[in-house]
Order: sequence, then C-alpha cells, then structure tokens
Amino acid sequence: MQVKLFDSELKIMGVLWREGDATAKHISDVLKEETGWNKNTTYTLIKRCIKKGAIKRSEPNFMCHALISKEEVQEAETEELINKIYDGSADKLFAALLGRKKLSDRQIRQLKEIIEEEE
Repeated sequence: MQVKLFDSELKIMGVLWREGDATAKHISDVLKEETGWNKNTTYTLIKRCIKKGAIKRSEPNFMCHALISKEEVQEAETEELINKIYDGSADKLFAALLGRKKLSDRQIRQLKEIIEEEE
C-alpha cells in the first residue's frame, strides 16, 4: 500500500514514529512546541492521515497508531524522487549525491558496503 503524505502530515507521522502510539492530544502538544500549530490544525491533519490509511484511531482518548512505517514512506518518497527528477535512474541520483560534497572515508566505506550487499 502506497500512501502519499504531505510535509505537514509527515510531521504527525514523525511524532508517532519517534514515540510510538500516542493520543491526539499528546501529538498536538508536541507539535505546538515544535511548530506552533494549534490543536485544530493538528487534529485536522491527524484526521487526514486516518482517512488516507496512515493512522488508526482507537478509544479511549483518541489513541493514534501508525499503520505505515517510516521506512515504507522513505522508500516511496525515494522512488518518486528517482522517477520524477532522475528519469527513473537511481544511478543518476547516486551520482548527483556524490557530486554534492566531499565524502569522508567512513561514508565512502559505508556506500561501498551497501553496493556490495546489493550485488
């Protein structure tokens, strides 16, 4: 299942991914501190995530549970980026990332290990 989430919805999911199941009130409190959002904004976004199938709501206390993992979203977003910006070519994305800055020896070793695992 692929769910398209907007940046604001990802902030809701981020709280659940970091902290696990949480009440809507707790999510609202966290995001008020982090973003300045009011309770109505947060609740509206939680309801959108529920409608999209990203969150399951249960009682008591409007408990929220993430139905999709951060890794699933990262994979879908990466796939979309590769298709949209790099013509479906992961190697073009990889080349662009490598060309952006000087990588440390440790980062280069990690990338080599990732490539070797995929071969």
